Amino acid sequence: MATKLTLSADDVTGVVGIIPTPSTPTADHTNTVNSVDLEEAAKLADAMVRGGVDVLMTTGTFGECASLTWDELQSFVATVVDAVAGRIPVFAGATTLNTRDTIARGHRLGELGADGLFVGRPMWLPLDDAGIVRFYRDVAETLPHLALVVYDNPGAFKGKIGTSAYEALSHIPQVVAAKHLGLLSGSAFLSDLRAVDGRIRLLPLENDWYYFARLFPEQVTACWSGNVACGPAPVTRLRDLIRAERWDECQALTYELEAALQTLYPSGNFAEFLKYSIQIDNAQFQAAGFMRTGPTRPPYTEVPESYLDGAREAGRRWAALQQRYAAPHLDGLDVPSEVTLTQTP
Repeated sequence: MATKLTLSADDVTGVVGIIPTPSTPTADHTNTVNSVDLEEAAKLADAMVRGGVDVLMTTGTFGECASLTWDELQSFVATVVDAVAGRIPVFAGATTLNTRDTIARGHRLGELGADGLFVGRPMWLPLDDAGIVRFYRDVAETLPHLALVVYDNPGAFKGKIGTSAYEALSHIPQVVAAKHLGLLSGSAFLSDLRAVDGRIRLLPLENDWYYFARLFPEQVTACWSGNVACGPAPVTRLRDLIRAERWDECQALTYELEAALQTLYPSGNFAEFLKYSIQIDNAQFQAAGFMRTGPTRPPYTEVPESYLDGAREAGRRWAALQQRYAAPHLDGLDVPSEVTLTQTP
């Protein structure tokens, strides 16, 4: 079992990688009992550490927390924890439909060696800000030994966490960070950043990180990335450039990340993406070829084929960046000034 870490907001820095749950070839069958490819899961977790990811999170939305059985989720988290072997913190996703199950699940994942929990609120009915704060306070007080990363996904949880709730959450000692939508939430990131006042880390997407880090270098010291499953090198390169305050190169690399992800959202529609994000992300991961993954799990299996075409193109573009930025001659910060991506008409 991995050594327990006493984590604070200062421990959530750099690249926070969120990984999918690799699936077996029959994962889309309703009679499949064990749908997790544990061998690939171990390889993926180790590749994240060796690739320079600073913090690892599991079983979020595209990690299919909602469609894994409890036995599968436990075996997956245990495999990831063993593969990471204490080299970086691991936050295990513990989202359920109610507080008691989330607490029970979180307690068990802590026993398996997770350093903290990645927790979304119950979403059968939407929670207002008072309900959101009460939920996280209940989890924190019952599991005081585990650090918490708040999961703010308006699509999954029927609304965004309000700024006043962020201010209250930032005073809960176990809450160390929040996965945020960054620029996709409009001006909310700036309001939320002011509200938490450095007490917790707000994590923007990797392609928003440069913009906020340049304005708030002491507060925005980390990003989240699911695209690390397509290869972590572009994001860890961006981290190194941000830390070196090489802002022109940060901007250039950010533009490359944006271009790579241009086709991921169907017709540029983020709301439409959220309806099929599990399937779309899985197609992107498959096309990138950095990891091996099988089909998505029921009931999240159907998706318009045109949406998958855009996802696959995004995966191929990211793979080109991974190949370029992972090249041996890029030791240190000798970043190429230009990366050419094949654009889709």
